[in-house]
Amino acid sequence: MPHLRIGSRGSQLALWQANYVADALRKDGHTAEITVIKTTGDRVLDVPLAQVGTKGMFTKEIEDALAAKMIDLAVHSLKDLPTVMMPGFEIAAVLKREDARDAFVSAKYDSIEALPRNARVGTSSLRRSAQLRAVRPDLDVLSLRGNVDTRLRKLEDAGYDAVILAHAGLLRLGRTENVRALLEPSVMCPAAGQGALAIEVRKDDAATCELLKFLDDADARNTTLCERSALNALGGGCQVPIGAYATRTSDGAFCLNAVVARPDGSEILRADECGADAKNLGIDVGLKLFEMGAREILADVVQTGVVSPEQP
Repeated sequence: MPHLRIGSRGSQLALWQANYVADALRKDGHTAEITVIKTTGDRVLDVPLAQVGTKGMFTKEIEDALAAKMIDLAVHSLKDLPTVMMPGFEIAAVLKREDARDAFVSAKYDSIEALPRNARVGTSSLRRSAQLRAVRPDLDVLSLRGNVDTRLRKLEDAGYDAVILAHAGLLRLGRTENVRALLEPSVMCPAAGQGALAIEVRKDDAATCELLKFLDDADARNTTLCERSALNALGGGCQVPIGAYATRTSDGAFCLNAVVARPDGSEILRADECGADAKNLGIDVGLKLFEMGAREILADVVQTGVVSPEQP
């Protein structure tokens, strides 16, 4: 059995994810080691993400190591990967998905509705802040950088009344003690691929791709394909305020709920459709949102430079 070198970011959550994959590979008879690679998104912590640029924020340096054959595979949160992969790379496996919803985390309040006027709420993405403002325009929604532990600590130390985080990351780290509510997609549509882990390999490394097949989950791959197809149809890659969440019905069809929002929450476009083919459904829903006015919203967002890649 080959020895496998796994590339990962160095955050606690990223290392949990890399170790999860390493343990699965060891159970399958392989040996594995983890190489920590610092990305641009990890290094630049004192500048708003919108000012840093967005392409490959959490992936470029890891892909560089993969291309240089310093590592054999990379473990990512799928939502960090662009919808169109860089030449020479492919997704070998999408692991069984964790809960894709966002979580409302607070030490004092049980829900978004229970927050007082002008409450301070921290979030790492335009997608979350836009949908939050649509529900509660009176809130003081603040950009919140850092890893999961840092953002949870700021909840206690920096006067935030609540923060919004991906439930999957909190579950994986065992940090659910202050989760007061899970936000349904009809209120807070998740990011495309949220809750899913992806393993990236070189396209020319057929042997590694083959041995990773046992980790690929068909439902997770297809539902996230549906979501990412919608994001791609909308020109997503820069993580503008777009949400997409797909589920599988009992008869095998796919249902997709997708959202495009103005950053201030003043306009929210929603599309909800079902279909038999995951990729085509995603494309259809993305094009439908364009027809509803998403083109103008996204053009305004890009023109004003209000763009921020999100964190878990």
